[in-house]
Amino acid sequence: MTPQKTAPAPAEPDTVPDDDVVLRLEDLVVEFRAGNGATVHAVSGISLEVRRGETLGLVGESGCGKSTTGRAIMQLPRPTSGSVVFEGRDLATMSGEELRRVRPKLQMIFQDPISSLNPRRRIPDIVGDPLVVWGRGDQRAKVVPEVLEAVGLDPAQVADRRPHQFSGGQCQRVSIARALVLDPEVLICDEPVSALDVSVQAQILNLLEDMKARYGLTLLFIAHDLGVVRNISDRVAVMYLGRICELGETRALFDTPVHPYTRLLVSSIPSMQDVADLEQVDRGGGEMPSPMDPPSGCRFRTRCPLATERCADETPLMREVLPGRFTACHHPILDHAGLDHTGEDVGANAADEHTALPPDGRPGKEDA
Repeated sequence: MTPQKTAPAPAEPDTVPDDDVVLRLEDLVVEFRAGNGATVHAVSGISLEVRRGETLGLVGESGCGKSTTGRAIMQLPRPTSGSVVFEGRDLATMSGEELRRVRPKLQMIFQDPISSLNPRRRIPDIVGDPLVVWGRGDQRAKVVPEVLEAVGLDPAQVADRRPHQFSGGQCQRVSIARALVLDPEVLICDEPVSALDVSVQAQILNLLEDMKARYGLTLLFIAHDLGVVRNISDRVAVMYLGRICELGETRALFDTPVHPYTRLLVSSIPSMQDVADLEQVDRGGGEMPSPMDPPSGCRFRTRCPLATERCADETPLMREVLPGRFTACHHPILDHAGLDHTGEDVGANAADEHTALPPDGRPGKEDA
């Protein structure tokens, strides 16, 4: 059966005024060439809005394209197609110099705090270099100590030290200080605590919250740790194999996930109560397919207990199924007889008109 072609996934409906949207991704595509003429479909037509002053979590399995999305926003690399609109201007269409002048307002914290710092430079030089690059070197003596103190480092103690003399958590504080020294508006955090011990993770997360309030930041927080995302995010976007499958307010999304993949992720969060049942958790029918050969239609269908022929034939578009809840699924998991909040039947082409899963997210015996 030949898969039907579908229109690109639309952006989120305009639920907030444009003035409150600081960053908008529209049909963003990032592809890489591989050997033997193959193509890696890292990001496939995602659309997102980041509201001013919020923390938007972007979560998914390793290899789903979330870090590539963050780098594509920074134009590192430039996206294959689509747009990245920052304060009304499309970064993807800007020339080199024009883009360079916008970048101070968009800063990034990288996953490995130690390798992201120059091992030969002293800490004050690392933090102060952005000021020199932008012709504000005369401000270093005042701004650098202020920023270092803000992230919990003593300027006097770090004055003659280099990155290899610090722990991972301290290096991440230096990275945050370097990102803040130019007073950005948006901070992209790419797995900022994944390489750190649990106790240090809490310190860095608290630091990010403090810096967000102090500097009026907007955060895009990329992570695979659901517990971390739940604690720091205002809204969460769930990504699978290059596409967004669910978006919503954090508490609602974790309490009542409507996409089967989100249900799988949430059910996999370990707790003291179900630690004995970890081996019983359904892993969604195997590993994620290769981004070089993604499945037709819904990319999660090869692991989904609710998949039908429609899922193979049609790519599901992002739509609002509950107030403030968006999902790209033909058969969203709802608690009221397959009807969305508008009263329309969302499961008309499903095998069952009522789409539901048990609380643990696993198919029942009749579906196994």
